[in-house]
Amino acid sequence: DILTTGKHKIEIRKTGSGPLYANAYVEYFTLEDFITKAGLEVKVDRTYHKLVPDQKVIDAVNSSGQAVDQKRSIYQRIELKSGDEIKSGDLIEVTLGIDSKNDYEYLVFEDWKAAGMEPVDVQSGYNPNGLGAYMELRDEKVSLFVQFLPRGRHNLSYRLRAEIPGKFSALPTHGEAMYAPELRANSDEMKFIIKD
Repeated sequence: DILTTGKHKIEIRKTGSGPLYANAYVEYFTLEDFITKAGLEVKVDRTYHKLVPDQKVIDAVNSSGQAVDQKRSIYQRIELKSGDEIKSGDLIEVTLGIDSKNDYEYLVFEDWKAAGMEPVDVQSGYNPNGLGAYMELRDEKVSLFVQFLPRGRHNLSYRLRAEIPGKFSALPTHGEAMYAPELRANSDEMKFIIKD
């Protein structure tokens, strides 16, 4: 409430002959309804796909050379937009697209999940999610730790299941360098309606 709009001056004074070190950070929150993505050196965007099972039966040959019908479980991917309706029980794949202008080390991408969704995996650990990232499952978010991020475009993904009916917001994915927090990025917010 004290901080008003416009320019503000911060003055640091020193007495004596020793060196003066100063550092300043500003943190704030926003009340805007739809939070949009931001980032400079590293950018992150998030896409959601509903995975619809497409059970196909194909002709195959068993170990003795006889023809058999074989079921193959594949998924049809339907991209979801903010405000879309999904059903309780739907399988959702979350993909974080990361653009990096340089090579970086030790980054974390915290993806805030919508309250009505839960991760399919039940245990944290390394999985084939791209970049060799360590995935840590928490109550309110999924954290992906990347040891080395080369320049270019990369993807990280994991799966959620829609569970609780209602209207929910998934706050933006937040990415930052763990030892240089000034390097940060965030994705767009997403809103979902989960029906029973």
